[in-house]
Amino acid sequence: MSVSDIIQSNDTYDFIVTRDELRNLRLDPLAIQTINEDYSVVYYDRMKLPPLSIGYYSHSYIPKCFFLMDSTSLDVSGVLSLQNQPGLALKGEGVLVGVIDTGIDYTNPLFQDGGGYTRILSIWDQTAVSGRDMTEDSANIAAASPPQGFLYGAEYTREQINQALTSENPRQVVPVLDENGHGTFLASVAAGSTDRENDFTGAAPMSELVVVKLKEAKQNLREFFYLPQNEPLYQENDIMAGIAYLESIAIREEKPIVILIGLGSNFGSHVGSDPLSAYMDTVGGYTGRVVVVAAGNEAAAQHHFYGEAKSVLNPVKAEINIEEGVDGFCMELWSYAPEQVRVVMQSPTGQQSQYGFPISEDTQTTNFIFENTTVVIDYGIAGRGRRDLLVFFRFSRPAAGIWTLLVYPVNAITGAFHVWLPIMSRTSFIQPEPDTTITTPSAANIPITVGGYDGLTGARYLESGRGFDPIGRVKPDFCAPSVNVSGAGLRNNYITYTGTSAAAAITAGVAAQVLEWGILRGNASTMNSSEVKNLLIRGCKRDSNLVYPNPEWGYGKLDVYQAFQVLRE
Repeated sequence: MSVSDIIQSNDTYDFIVTRDELRNLRLDPLAIQTINEDYSVVYYDRMKLPPLSIGYYSHSYIPKCFFLMDSTSLDVSGVLSLQNQPGLALKGEGVLVGVIDTGIDYTNPLFQDGGGYTRILSIWDQTAVSGRDMTEDSANIAAASPPQGFLYGAEYTREQINQALTSENPRQVVPVLDENGHGTFLASVAAGSTDRENDFTGAAPMSELVVVKLKEAKQNLREFFYLPQNEPLYQENDIMAGIAYLESIAIREEKPIVILIGLGSNFGSHVGSDPLSAYMDTVGGYTGRVVVVAAGNEAAAQHHFYGEAKSVLNPVKAEINIEEGVDGFCMELWSYAPEQVRVVMQSPTGQQSQYGFPISEDTQTTNFIFENTTVVIDYGIAGRGRRDLLVFFRFSRPAAGIWTLLVYPVNAITGAFHVWLPIMSRTSFIQPEPDTTITTPSAANIPITVGGYDGLTGARYLESGRGFDPIGRVKPDFCAPSVNVSGAGLRNNYITYTGTSAAAAITAGVAAQVLEWGILRGNASTMNSSEVKNLLIRGCKRDSNLVYPNPEWGYGKLDVYQAFQVLRE
């Protein structure tokens, strides 16, 4: 079995480890994929290891799974004004836009220049089997192989894509597909070429694209987390590898890059201590790098609960409604240092689990007799930087009805805690809290986190993830149009999407405009995510009747033209 086969196989476990953890591994892995100097991914034969468990493996080892954040915008964001202002005419020229998503339809004219040549610098297809046989149409192209420094998938260059575009059958030359369409749409919104006939343009129509087509999450992770089998899901470690690839291309080309991530998860601390968020902070802090992430669409999903446990005699009760036919689900409670809590789970018929012991990293398994349900509760200290308390729940065959989580304080100061249910689960809290519903990794500190609103009416998109983060940092940073945003479909047509990933795509194109002005034109040669974010925040439109920043809007509505007016003044 090749290294690529090992990495892509469902018979291997993927674990994210730090540099120190890599040095201290007790078993030699089958393969090691380096992400950067801080993180690596190790791959093991899962038949030789215990089953996945938060109690046995560190929470940060097991990759989280991420959903796509989706269910005339450029004008209200000031993009067209910036493109058309004669003294600026900013269209992202000389800047790379990196899209980590479902792939791209590279044959769409929106990703070509006026001469019919591709504007895509390269594509890394993580799903591809490397070393495929050459076809007659690809006789002059080397067999596909992974990018330099990576162990799986296949990379396709600008030259190969251009040859494919002149072929009678492009897919025989560059067999990359976007079966979902989400990545194609986001790429077009951020950086699609101008199509005057159909009155469309991307925010940065003269930038170059670099695309990562993510491979879908392995079956063993879907089964462990009880995640949907028919939904596109993507692993944390593959997203991290995608960022590393984009960074390597930017270094090679000596060009600034904007990295767009329209994915999210309810798993993780929501304070940026998970590996993906930490890595995004690292890359986003480099000069010439801007990372943009969607805030998610969870505000109205009833998947978040907030409480303050202050009395052992009067525990906080979080009631969870579980619908019929749920095979299982996972849930996470986070109590942020120095707070600690202990919990009891109560079934619809009144049976209770035992008290846990948070300091001892305790694991409890309770079989609820009348419900024929098993619940495993793991206590652990998680987050490599913060060391907060995580209580991880795994329900197997949960009976429908109202389950009650009882939360007790342990030497409480405020007793504050948060609980999140998974995205797209048929579970909900009876008394949910719509604030603090930004998804992981949008709580990362340095990247730009974008919420959504309706560009036509000006009203907030009700499902847009709300802040602040659990430790009070301002997220989202601001909002951009996210309702019925127009972009490329898979049949060379135009479609509309609603969701904060569309808002993030608009912002990514805006960031490319700003990098062109700052770095390529020599106006601010040290620009990074923080500097671009601060510039855009200064230009946000704000309602005089609201106090800013606030959990719904952050610092207001994106308006890049106004940001440049503020600079001028």
